[in-house]
Amino acid sequence: MAGCRRPTTEMGEVCKRVAPSVREEEEEEENGDGGGVDPAAESSSAKLYEDVPEMPLMALNHISRLCKSIDASVRFYVKALGFVLIHRPPALDFNGAWLFNYGVGIHLVQRDDARRAPDVNPGDLDPMDNHISFQCEDMEMMEKRLNEMGIEYMKRTINEEEGSPIDQLFFKDPDGFMIEICNCENLELVPAGALGRLRLPETTTTRRSGWPPPATTRREKNRLVVSED
Repeated sequence: MAGCRRPTTEMGEVCKRVAPSVREEEEEEENGDGGGVDPAAESSSAKLYEDVPEMPLMALNHISRLCKSIDASVRFYVKALGFVLIHRPPALDFNGAWLFNYGVGIHLVQRDDARRAPDVNPGDLDPMDNHISFQCEDMEMMEKRLNEMGIEYMKRTINEEEGSPIDQLFFKDPDGFMIEICNCENLELVPAGALGRLRLPETTTTRRSGWPPPATTRREKNRLVVSED
């Protein structure tokens, strides 16, 4: 593969090739004010999507977490969030576990002394901190489950003034990674530009089914075509 060199670890090849245009953009970001892109500005939105091909991505596959205890983390994701243990490939001969549900996987890896602990904030819950979020159809049931398990959480409601209130629950897994549960679908999805680029995987947004989804569905119905009319 072009741009790859010999691995610095035994995990695989390390690849990176920075195109001149990407390097220029990185320099602009470093020299900028950090304010981000204004989605309301048509000029900045158009520039953002320049030279971006339609990518062959389909959906989020999994999230990987380093764990102090595989057993404790498995218990948390099964008991608190309803994930299901699935088999890992035999080639993965290190201590870990795979879980799956809701169209996404959680891959747990046992942390050892040689592996740096992940950067997490073990302190107070902060909605502005790094986290993953799960869409929920029954917030009361989810809150009840957290109480049953004695899990500390933060509860809040936002967007009430706009008429589409969003309820949120924030809590942490055994290693301090923050998780959000919300009814965020109450907030209308309004793209700031390039509407035709949206790809919504049917297996996770428009159909309730078991895992794995049928192969025909994965390929033939993995895309929701959105019109700009």
